[in-house]
Order: sequence, then C-alpha cells, then structure tokens
Amino acid sequence: MWMWDNPLDRSVDARGTAYAPADPATLAAFVQEHHLTTVHLAAPWASDEGPVAAWLTDAIVAVRAQGASVGVLGGDPPWLGQPELAVQWMRAATNGRTVDHVQVNVEPWTRPEWFTDRTGSVTRWLALLDAVRAELPPGVGLGVDVPYWLAWEPWGDGTVADAAMARADRVEVVAFVDHAHGPDGILALSADAVAAAVAAGLPFTVGVETDTPAVAGGAEWTFGDDGLAALLTETALVRDAMAGTPGYEGVAVQHYRTWRTLLTPPPTPS
Repeated sequence: MWMWDNPLDRSVDARGTAYAPADPATLAAFVQEHHLTTVHLAAPWASDEGPVAAWLTDAIVAVRAQGASVGVLGGDPPWLGQPELAVQWMRAATNGRTVDHVQVNVEPWTRPEWFTDRTGSVTRWLALLDAVRAELPPGVGLGVDVPYWLAWEPWGDGTVADAAMARADRVEVVAFVDHAHGPDGILALSADAVAAAVAAGLPFTVGVETDTPAVAGGAEWTFGDDGLAALLTETALVRDAMAGTPGYEGVAVQHYRTWRTLLTPPPTPS
C-alpha cells in the first residue's frame, strides 16, 4: 500500500495533511486487519526535523511491529533536474530509522518535456535513480514505480522499463485499471512489465488505484467509483492468475486514504 498522508495539522507543521487515521496506532490496526506485507510511507521534505519527524518514526515502528516491510516514499518533479535534492530527501527520510527500502515516485511522463524531449526525460530519470541508489544506507533497497506501458517504450537494447528495473531492488508495476481480465485488463496490460521484472529477478507487485475518477483521469483507471466489492473481486483474480510467478508479492493499493473511503459505507438516506 502507498500512503501519502499524515495526521498533523498544518498549524502544527506546514507539511501536515491533517488525516487523522494516519496516526501510528490506527495505521497499524489497518495493516494487521488487511494482512498487508509492504507499506510505502510518504516522507515529506526534511522529514528528520520538526513534528513530522516524530510521526514518521513512530509510524515506521508501528507498521514494522505488524510484520510488514516499510519503505519511505517520495518524489518531486524538480529532482529530475537536480538529483542531489532526491539524495538530500532520502538521507533525511532514512536518518535514524529502520526502513527496508526507499520508494521513488518521480513521474517524468507527466511533464511537458516527455513529449518534446523523450530522450532527455528518460536520461534524467535514470540518472536520478542512479544518484539515490549510490547513496542508500547499507541494507536499504531502492523501490521504483514503473507504469506498465514503459515496457513498450524502447530504450537502448531494451525498454525504459528494463533500464529502470536494472537500477531497482523492487518494483511496483503500476496498472491502474479497474478490471482484471480482457485485452485492456490489469493482467493483459501489465504482462510485459511483469515479464521484465521476472527477467530482472526482482520482487514486484501490481498496483491498482482507488482514488476518484477525476484524480485518476477517468473511471476506467480506478476502483474509486466501483466500490469495495469490485476491488476485492478483481484483485483476487489478479492474485490467482499470478500465483507462482517468480517475484510476485501481491497487489499494491494506491492509496491509504481512498482505500479507507471505500471501506466506509455511504450514509443511509433519511
């Protein structure tokens, strides 16, 4: 699961998102109830300073106490031109904390340059991953979010997905679709990226979305308008189809706040 929120009010810390269920105890209970094996916790800038520092440390400890692995999660567009900023963020996020990985979520494909300078965009992204990887603390791996279609994007002797995975220790294959089967389903769309992860010998998950259609870019890309039953049914189909695939670790849900929204029954009409 990706988690982008924290419980701090902005009046206490400007980096706060004021999402009360992100407190360590509530988060730990959610991890236990849903048998989560991996959680990516968003670490704001300079996360070893101020009120957010204590929250992040406590949240990491609470999640690890449930037996789940924990990664610190982050990514800002300026890092593409200044990878030293990503390294600075990573050092603060891992400072004095026991984490399993650093999950880098920087998306050059959302920038205008992707359409005007594809080669430069990919080069800067890969250089960013190299910079962070080179400075990771001992025993901490690099996790990378890789959209399924990057396995169709040529790069060198392979694809952009291949190049990113060559720099990673784990990968989230992002397949934000709201159904498992069919030519436009999660399994078909993610197949080439999954094959790349298997070839690279990486542990991987397949990511799905639960935010609103407006955020996701359309109803077909998210379970946010489909409800909890659809999320559980379709991800179970993915699980069953991929059982036994080398490196497969399950389905990853984007993200904690919106997943909890699906779990909340709508109000009963009066």
